[in-house]
Amino acid sequence: MPPPPRRIFYGWYIVAGVFVITMTTSGLAFYNLSILLAAFVAERGFPVSLASSATATFFIASGIGGVISGRLVERIDARFVIATGATVGALALASVGSLRELWQLYAFHVVFGLCHGASGLVPLTTLVARWFSARRALAFSIASTGLSFGGIAVAPLVALLIERLGLAGAAPWMGLALCLGTLPVTLIVLRSRPAAMGLEPDGAVPAGGAPIAPQPAVAFGEARRSRYFFAVSVAYLFLLGAQVGAIAHFYRLASTRTGVATAALALSVLAGSSTVGRLLGGWLMLWIPSRPFALVLMVMQAAGLAVLAVAEDPAQILAGTVLFGVTMGNSLMMHPLLLAEKFGTRDYGRIYSTSQLVTVVGVAGCPPLIGLLYEASGGYAVPFLAVAGLTLVGLAVLGIFGAPRRLN
Repeated sequence: MPPPPRRIFYGWYIVAGVFVITMTTSGLAFYNLSILLAAFVAERGFPVSLASSATATFFIASGIGGVISGRLVERIDARFVIATGATVGALALASVGSLRELWQLYAFHVVFGLCHGASGLVPLTTLVARWFSARRALAFSIASTGLSFGGIAVAPLVALLIERLGLAGAAPWMGLALCLGTLPVTLIVLRSRPAAMGLEPDGAVPAGGAPIAPQPAVAFGEARRSRYFFAVSVAYLFLLGAQVGAIAHFYRLASTRTGVATAALALSVLAGSSTVGRLLGGWLMLWIPSRPFALVLMVMQAAGLAVLAVAEDPAQILAGTVLFGVTMGNSLMMHPLLLAEKFGTRDYGRIYSTSQLVTVVGVAGCPPLIGLLYEASGGYAVPFLAVAGLTLVGLAVLGIFGAPRRLN
């Protein structure tokens, strides 16, 4: 008699749900920021400099929202935190068409950023980390691929919607899309912990109905005081700052050097290589330790940025794009994964959100830094070499201070 078919571990439904939510939120928030920026300038007449500064406040507010949600998900059902953030964020996005004054522009970015942080990577990766242990890297890679699909599938539709309907006409539809892409999945599919369903991480079921023993984990205060927390947080301040800064200026670099057609192709290659790189990285990490893998990715990012700095023809642009894209696909996954593997899931939400808040300095600061260096040098060679250098600084920090040792 053949054995009964194995049921799919519910954690994979969690991964699928997180994929859908990250696809929705990245397409309507992160990738949508540049689309909204263009609309604010074209339709509302805001100066580019002020509109760009408002975008920076989004990242700062998102970091703060992540810290708040990181504390909340340790105390209450994560679904309530995610649903509340998504609902308020959807209302803010739906009202963006009525935005007229400068203070309203900044208020929108602050509120939208707080809500994005509350319903974004901090609570979502907390859930994935709780549901997986041995296969956590693979689960992270699949779930976070939704970020790339948001840029590929959702953001272009938003751009087309704003182009055809204008900001006022598109705003209610954007808010509705954010609700539909997050709330049903959050409330129906997501579950805060496997123990609530009588399961253990990765799908093990306790024999004989025995109670599920809690996994060893490090307290927030002890983790925060460790060299390893410092190393990961500061390293990713430089790494993610360089990455987001380069992404913000990537299209303009490619279009000014090789034309609009190549720039459009390069954007597609960037998104595609990011997706493939993230999935391949999650598979490789079933066998490769996370920290050495993260160090290799930093070397690759520095190399990709250096190639883009000096690239002049389409082949060189595309070569640098592939190198940069593969690392881009893995970086957001590696940051929470390094922390979850080291400190466990007991206070993961607070640990990751605090580390993420540190990286906001780089994420908010590097795009304008590249702009200033561009104006000072008259081109993108110097600023892209500079952010390649910042990536190497992050490499040195993680390599030196992130070496295995006992917690302080």
